[in-house]
Amino acid sequence: MSEGSATDSDADNESQDGADVETDEDDGIYFDTNDFLSSEALRSASYRCRESGSGCVFDKDASFSDCVWGPEKGIRIIQYPYVKRRDNLPEPKEKEKPVGLWSIIKDNIGKDLSGVCLPVYFNEPLSSLQKCFEDLEYSYLVDRALEWGKQENDLMRILNVAAFAVSGYASTEGRQCKPFNPLLGETYEADYPDKGLRFFSEKVSHHPMIVACHCEGRGWKFWADSNLKGKFWGRSIQLDPVGILTLQFEDGETFQWSKVTTSIYNIILGKIYCDHYGTMRIKGSGNYSCKLKFKEQSIIDRNPHQVHGFVQDNRTGEKVAMLVGKWDEAMYYVLGDPTMKPKGYDPMTEAVLLWERDKSATKTRYNLTPFAISLNELTPDLLEKLPPTDSRLRPDQRHLENGEYEMANAEKLRLEQLQRQARKLQERGWQPRWFNKDEDGCYRYIGGYWEAREKRKWDGIPDIFGQCSGSSHNSPSCLIEE
Repeated sequence: MSEGSATDSDADNESQDGADVETDEDDGIYFDTNDFLSSEALRSASYRCRESGSGCVFDKDASFSDCVWGPEKGIRIIQYPYVKRRDNLPEPKEKEKPVGLWSIIKDNIGKDLSGVCLPVYFNEPLSSLQKCFEDLEYSYLVDRALEWGKQENDLMRILNVAAFAVSGYASTEGRQCKPFNPLLGETYEADYPDKGLRFFSEKVSHHPMIVACHCEGRGWKFWADSNLKGKFWGRSIQLDPVGILTLQFEDGETFQWSKVTTSIYNIILGKIYCDHYGTMRIKGSGNYSCKLKFKEQSIIDRNPHQVHGFVQDNRTGEKVAMLVGKWDEAMYYVLGDPTMKPKGYDPMTEAVLLWERDKSATKTRYNLTPFAISLNELTPDLLEKLPPTDSRLRPDQRHLENGEYEMANAEKLRLEQLQRQARKLQERGWQPRWFNKDEDGCYRYIGGYWEAREKRKWDGIPDIFGQCSGSSHNSPSCLIEE
């Protein structure tokens, strides 16, 4: 949810009011999703794909990941080192106190939520910078796309890129709490040799609130910046991301897309749930591009979270493959254009599994996935390497994770007082440390972070979570005393 753009038009976001027939006037798409997107059809296709040996299988207890690239081209095994990570959160030290949300935000209907201060009880122990890294949970799809490109199969490359773009939403299912809004200059690093990648993010602007990230995999790079706009509409919160995600492979091929709208419902009464809806266009610099439609869930929808779309040949405009699935379950592809088949044709009989959500779960009070649980882990060895701006060192977030709610709330209020001065800091000419704007106005990583980390040299990096040190005049905390 951290980066992307709002949907293309109101038509893209219209609720189908329970109807299972999907149409898209721009592309002439018309097919009944009720049958081939049923849970039974998805389970059947998933079982069939696993039996045939396609897809990716990861053994969490092995010393490396075995990735099957598909029966068409044989088997390729990528060996990544095994890294032991925590699989649970600390037991809470205090009993959480319920707080009435309505009493806090009833006067803010229709307003931008970035200015609404909520108690820490509505947060999960992760920052928006860390949430950006959750988009990389299924980075093996990008590894697989790289490999297909090496084998000159551009169609399979974009199919895996599309599955990767959808997979970033899977972790949002069941998550009812909001991430911490980072302080200006706050950073987060993720060094995951077990996934073959390094990730870095920084809050680069307070008004508007923008976070930027950069990730390097083996043979590819991924970067994005985001401005998330949220509004409260009485019974729901609407989040419209603005920004572009870019994926570039070592051979030069680039893909860009924007995220879709997210809404959180029943925040006052009933069971809270989120939905993602709108149109995502993945533009490729090579032979193929893709358009995916996330169907908006209606009140009586029996089959929610649907995603479907097509891969199009940039040279001829021809639809060469269909993508279908659910953002919280799995994505499949069918070669060709199934809409040209005779009436009654079931594309799921030919569907091949691209991606399936990791179903392993660790029960936590925040519904965090096992991957998300690892993001805020702080070991003694890592503590020696981190700059003072890393999200793991944020005191209110750490107290919340430990279940020390009173201390967490007090620290959150203290840091929000500092953050209110961030606009003055920007007006004085504050600049991000690790990102610069390019000619298109997007923030790009300028390098140097990992080199500084290697030397443990953080000269000029302020302690943004502490008190003013007198020498750190680039820190928001210094403004309090001026």
